[in-house]
Amino acid sequence: MITGKTALVGIVGDPVEHSLSPPMHNAAFQHLKLDYVYVPFHVPAKNLENAIKGAKDMGIKGLNITIPHKTAVIRYLDEVDQAAQLIGAVNTLKFTEDKIKGYNTDGVGAVKAIEEIITVKDKKVVIMGAGGAARAVAFQLILNGIQKLSIANRTPEKAEQLARDIKSKLEFSSRVVNFSELELTSTDILINTTPVGMHPHEDQKPLVTSEMMHPELVVNDIIYNPLRTGFLKEAEDSGAKTVNGTKMLVYQGVEAFRIWTGVNPPVEVFTEALMETLGK
Repeated sequence: MITGKTALVGIVGDPVEHSLSPPMHNAAFQHLKLDYVYVPFHVPAKNLENAIKGAKDMGIKGLNITIPHKTAVIRYLDEVDQAAQLIGAVNTLKFTEDKIKGYNTDGVGAVKAIEEIITVKDKKVVIMGAGGAARAVAFQLILNGIQKLSIANRTPEKAEQLARDIKSKLEFSSRVVNFSELELTSTDILINTTPVGMHPHEDQKPLVTSEMMHPELVVNDIIYNPLRTGFLKEAEDSGAKTVNGTKMLVYQGVEAFRIWTGVNPPVEVFTEALMETLGK
């Protein structure tokens, strides 16, 4: 039951109706008997500043930030976590009496998903794509101590820009490769951050096929609809271990939950709520 003591958290975006976060967080609050509720807020760009200020003034404890506000919101914050500064995007806010602090849990979510199978430290990684998700994952992987990073993108200029940003901010040299010259023999982890194969385009040909992969490879697709993309099917055919997109979604939510409450929620509660929602 919601009362005057119930703590409020939520998600701000435009659109926001599609968000899968409310069922995950509310299931965890209920499971842990925490007096919190998570709600979605539809906020157009022109209202973002007022929404953030209003949330603080109303005593909201925290917010997730989704498209298209992840970069624009930074100007309204008092403090930004290291990873979010590097990435240049924020997806989680924590409100206290004296400040608003921004975090980015997307990269953390991706790394924790992969680390269900293999630790990323000292590993050789290839990321497919060079957009916002690739950026979050790349910076977090480097912060977690990977040995080598290659970026493959259909538009080489975007990959080269990401590589330059990584070099300037972390003094870490990454390699830009074309898909035609991609060689995975010595790669430990392969991550797809592109929308290739996402619903409703499940029939799109994967950018990397099973012939290019090997059984020791860990393959992660951040797409969660469909759960088993063509890319992951190719990975399975090669004998590689696979990680689907629901894992990143779950772990980024778990990290936001921890930031707001100080409590580590059960991953299985988040997962069950997500799978039930996707099933509907």
